Amino acid sequence: MKLGIINSAFQQIGIDTATGLKHIKRIGFDCVDIFTEAAGISKKEISLVANTCDKLSLPVISLPVVAVGLIDFNEPVREFHVERCRKYIDLAKTWGAKNILLVLGEYIWQREVIPAADQWRWGIETCRRLGDYAARKKIDIALELEPFRLSLLNNVHEMVRFVDECNHPRVKANIDISHLVLSDTSPAEVKKLRGRAIHVHLSDCDGKVHGDLSPGRGVVKFAPYLQAIKELDIDGVVSIELEYSPDPKRIVEWVEEAYRETAKLMDLVELRG
Repeated sequence: MKLGIINSAFQQIGIDTATGLKHIKRIGFDCVDIFTEAAGISKKEISLVANTCDKLSLPVISLPVVAVGLIDFNEPVREFHVERCRKYIDLAKTWGAKNILLVLGEYIWQREVIPAADQWRWGIETCRRLGDYAARKKIDIALELEPFRLSLLNNVHEMVRFVDECNHPRVKANIDISHLVLSDTSPAEVKKLRGRAIHVHLSDCDGKVHGDLSPGRGVVKFAPYLQAIKELDIDGVVSIELEYSPDPKRIVEWVEEAYRETAKLMDLVELRG
């Protein structure tokens, strides 16, 4: 698997896109995931990413998108987010990416007003439609497992159930290692995602709350999870996800640290290649 990073690590503290991408290449990453808003991105920014990544030989792999409206109880809201996600698929095609990383969000109102089964059904329906569109563009959809109590896909069991019910060749799972830890998922359970997972996120946490920390700054024991992921034989990427740096002025050092530690972990289980 290749080693990448989501460029929001730099973007969130105001470093411009091109400079962030140059840092990512210099540090040694194989590829990059681009965090943006496809519904509002300018043609200039689209060209900048394409040209910069081409000059750097830094392939774009994934475009993360949070689209909680795909399970909204209002049909016009669902339709809006279907169209918005199609723009991400179009942009992924333009940049030569492999997938969009889709976050479906949470059940509304503690599952007490709108039936959970309805929200689940809306998610299946919208993802199938997006899968059909993505198939025409030869782009995959990787679903994020969010470890929060009311998240639609908050553990491996629910992820497997959703992917299987969706039953679309372009709709698969993303594996986020810290999210597995926070959802009390053991490395042994990762095997349930065989044939269903296409992308991986890696970050650390304190074992209690969502962290997106550099490996080694939390409590996650990565090696068993990476070994389990290796056994899935995924032709994909491990993308580091770093958010909310404790010291934004040292973000370059923080990303360098994350690269070094992750590269060591991947080498330990002979996963990178």
